[in-house]
Amino acid sequence: MIVHVENLTRRFGDRTAVSKLNFRVAPGEVFGILGPNGSGKSTLFRIMATMLAPSEGTIRVNGFDVTRQPDRVRASIGVVFQSFSLDRKLTVDENLVAQGNLYGLSGADLRGRIEASASRLGLAGRRRDLVGTLSGGLQRRVEIAKALLHQPAVLLMDEPSTGLDPAARRELGQYVDELRAAGVTILVTTHILDEADRCDRLLLMHEGRRVAEGTPAELKARVGGDVVVLETEQPERLSARLKERFGVAPSLAGGALRVEIANAHRFVAEAIEAFPGAIEAVALHKPTLEDVFLDLTGARIS
Repeated sequence: MIVHVENLTRRFGDRTAVSKLNFRVAPGEVFGILGPNGSGKSTLFRIMATMLAPSEGTIRVNGFDVTRQPDRVRASIGVVFQSFSLDRKLTVDENLVAQGNLYGLSGADLRGRIEASASRLGLAGRRRDLVGTLSGGLQRRVEIAKALLHQPAVLLMDEPSTGLDPAARRELGQYVDELRAAGVTILVTTHILDEADRCDRLLLMHEGRRVAEGTPAELKARVGGDVVVLETEQPERLSARLKERFGVAPSLAGGALRVEIANAHRFVAEAIEAFPGAIEAVALHKPTLEDVFLDLTGARIS
């Protein structure tokens, strides 16, 4: 395993931001850390990036301990921060040269790496452009090119879709797919479901703790059937009637009743017929990662 997290805990005074966290990441994997704001994702990211020390436990990246060997870890990771870290008054090339110099790269070696990285990320024609003139999506590509210049073993991406429009988010997803195909190991923190669905495996976090782990398909399979959402003026009364008539256990979410059930279309038709006028609106969908998280925590991701 290229990343090994064992019993990781981080406290800030009396508050525990991350508690006894364990997971491993295999080489070439896109591993997502999914959870709402305040779940501990950013704290975990900062520890992995050697910006914050753990209170307890260990993280090893590429065989190196983040506490005892931070310099070796920094050489092994590329980091794409949630906020842009580019100099907007410099060109794309100038930003990349400055980054390369920080890692001791220069001359023909650095020029070759910049050319290869810019070509891979579709920046070959924009290298002389000022970063401040680029769209958010293009700036994010420059951030990734910058993070990959020193050929790290692991790429860390913290909420990389933040501030991007839907088109730029789709484009970012395509580049992540290309990096996966090239064998790059990627850890990405996110609260965006589409982004999480692209990952090979996911860790779900809530209030600093591990809630579940698996592929997106494995996690969704934990939900018992399709998801039916029923809107009604009297949710508690309808819940009791549904439980008595159909043996289901509805949960209340956002003022509506939520039911997980097989043969959902038949259930909806029978419920409307059984309780005429009690159901104002119906929504039916296949399980999503939001449903998984809601099942496990009672809270929403977004």
